[in-house]
Amino acid sequence: MSQTLTPPARPDAQAAERTRLIPTATVFTVTIGALIALAAMHLTQGTSQVDTGDLLQLIVGSADEGVWNVLSGSRLPRLAAAALVGIALGASGILLQSVARNPLASPDTLAVNAGAYLAITVVVVLGVSLPLMPDIGVAFVGAAGTAALVLGMSAGGGAATTRLILAGSATAMAANSLVTLLLLLFEQETTGLFAWGAGSLNLTGFAPVLQALPLVLIAIAVSLAISSRLDLLRLGDDTAAGLGVHVRRTRLIAVLCSLLLAACAVAVAGPIGFVGLAAPVVARLIAQRLPDLLPHRLLVPFSALCGAIVIVGADLGLRALFGAERSLVIPVGVTTTLLGAAVMVWLARSIRSSGGEDRPAILHGAANRGRIAFGLIVAGLATAVGAAVLAGMLAGDKLLLAGDLWNWIRGQTGSTYTWIIDQRFPRVLAAALAGAALAGAGAVTQGVCRNPLAEPGLLGVTAGAGVGAVTLITLFPGSGAWTITGVSVAGGLGAFALVYALAWRGGLDPARLVLIGIGVWSIGMAAITLIILASDPWNTPKAMTWLSGTTYGRTADRLWPLALALVVFLPLITMHRREIDLLALDDDTPRVLGVRLERTRLMLLISAAVLTAAAVAVVGVIAFVGLVAPHLARALVGSRHSRVLPVAVLLGTLLVSIADTLGRTVIAPAQIPAGLVCALIGTPYFIWLLWRGRARA
Repeated sequence: MSQTLTPPARPDAQAAERTRLIPTATVFTVTIGALIALAAMHLTQGTSQVDTGDLLQLIVGSADEGVWNVLSGSRLPRLAAAALVGIALGASGILLQSVARNPLASPDTLAVNAGAYLAITVVVVLGVSLPLMPDIGVAFVGAAGTAALVLGMSAGGGAATTRLILAGSATAMAANSLVTLLLLLFEQETTGLFAWGAGSLNLTGFAPVLQALPLVLIAIAVSLAISSRLDLLRLGDDTAAGLGVHVRRTRLIAVLCSLLLAACAVAVAGPIGFVGLAAPVVARLIAQRLPDLLPHRLLVPFSALCGAIVIVGADLGLRALFGAERSLVIPVGVTTTLLGAAVMVWLARSIRSSGGEDRPAILHGAANRGRIAFGLIVAGLATAVGAAVLAGMLAGDKLLLAGDLWNWIRGQTGSTYTWIIDQRFPRVLAAALAGAALAGAGAVTQGVCRNPLAEPGLLGVTAGAGVGAVTLITLFPGSGAWTITGVSVAGGLGAFALVYALAWRGGLDPARLVLIGIGVWSIGMAAITLIILASDPWNTPKAMTWLSGTTYGRTADRLWPLALALVVFLPLITMHRREIDLLALDDDTPRVLGVRLERTRLMLLISAAVLTAAAVAVVGVIAFVGLVAPHLARALVGSRHSRVLPVAVLLGTLLVSIADTLGRTVIAPAQIPAGLVCALIGTPYFIWLLWRGRARA
């Protein structure tokens, strides 16, 4: 009779297993050690005289009570907030990237932070005083709303990268526009919320951190509990389902954990930008060299530690660069946005378009109409533009009559009416000219990039022009119109040149161009905030001027550069309307028909960049016009750019003119910037556009 015995584990196999785990343990040890070292350096920074020597005396028990009061009152809460928020955002980002199977997914690119920020701003405006736990609930509701919208519009996150990021970026832009509107309308109630909206670690106690900590730990624990199922999702939905994973339930749990983590981070320190993108990227890069880190049970906590290092390090660098006092008014989120957006640009360089799935189904709009119908549409729009300009001249905080305008033209008005009209007509013309420039640039950008979700601002031009203008106005406040426009155009063209150079890899891929443009746009907008807060931290209206788009205070002499840009570049674009039609198809057809592809594309994009930069120099950042006007034009007259261009220009002029008039009239004598009104008008259309195209995605 024989008996089969299970052989004991071989000693060499156990030793091999222990040896295999040494690198993973070493990476965690080094990461935790780096975080502790940064934390120790962080505690030595501050506005008081407490330094390293005082900290050492505190450790050995010989420091006076004042040292502990400084640490417990400000430095330790700031450090604890930085670590907690970094952990939350690092874990949130890795969960979103796993669910979407997209390395560019994050709480920023999916508008999660923007939704949480909007919800909290609404609560502040309403004057509701809430302890932190309900505050986290409010942030969670806002984050869930925008995330559901973005994921729904992009087919659950499974659509092409370009579509997903564009949906998230546009939704975040709309949410931030609503926040800006509330900041302007309720200035007293929202004091300090602008800087907090870029991410602030200025805590005066441990209460927010202690109240958010249990929720962060619970969310991470739940994500670890489903980590094995998240590992199987990497194999694909069908394979995971075949292995017994409930795919939809697993994704829902992961998304809810991610949203809760992001909501906790926003409630504690505001929307700190791009940590949820940069930290997971760093974690995955290390895990690729050390595959034992790839399982989510290790990847999630490792990404959380990387997030803590990013924020603590960014705050450390910010305070070292600007000093302890100035860093109190410069949000740490500006620094992390600069870092994280640079990571996004680096990731986007490896992206290639995946064909038609980047484009919604209504790319070509309506069928081409006959000449008579086209003529009637143009005539109707021209009449509407004339009526909008006339209404803009008559409406405002002081209503005028047509006879007042006629007397002004004849030079027969009194001093009061003359002053009113002299102040009003440059604003009306600025709105009309800017609308025409942005719409023409948008039509070109969408055609050349073959992506109807693109607009010139997302190519970095708007942010580059804004950086140039804000820098000049900050350093040389008395600069003239031509100087401001020249510097704005130079900044816009410089940003576009950077985007174009980074997107060029043996050729220009439209999807890569758009994604890199979004990254550069984020860097530029963070730079604008940094310049304003570093030079004049309490001048929020100055920031609003460029970040929300307004015609306030415009004079006639400032309009000449924009008018010249329109006279030069709109005819140039129109001359190449057939080439735009061909470029909108693919890269091969233009080459076969003799079009010098790269030179023509570059010339057209430069024209769009100049028009956009000239408009930004006059009215600041106005979003959605270059996106919405070309779409409406295609819906009216079809896809041929010989018809799209003039109709889009008329629609852009009409849209911004109406927005400016409404902004000056609805709550007069207070005013709403034209850019915010355009965002409120354009956002519903954009959401409908993405939702209609989701089936094809």
